[in-house]
Amino acid sequence: MTRFFVSFLKKYFDLCDEEIRIRCNLFADHVQRQHEIEQFWLDVAHCRSVRSAGHPSTRTPGTPSGNGSTDFPTPRSASLFARTRVVQSIFGAIQEYAGFEREAWLE
Repeated sequence: MTRFFVSFLKKYFDLCDEEIRIRCNLFADHVQRQHEIEQFWLDVAHCRSVRSAGHPSTRTPGTPSGNGSTDFPTPRSASLFARTRVVQSIFGAIQEYAGFEREAWLE
């Protein structure tokens, strides 16, 4: 799904890799593997380099299993960010298709 969405952003909104950001939500025991995990999601998304100081990965206390295990290979989630105009366009389309209005989405 991540790869599809990045492909959609590049094709229909004419975005390049530098305009797309990925932020991982890491568990605390993944800190030592942060670069490896971020690279995993970059590879999934087919992006060259989309890290930035403005969207650093975040850390959640604890471990994925809650038992101290560090065997979980990937973060809980990866979030994608793009230009504000793109996000507003997508939110506007969702509202149009779903038939509701939420002004806060378009601010």
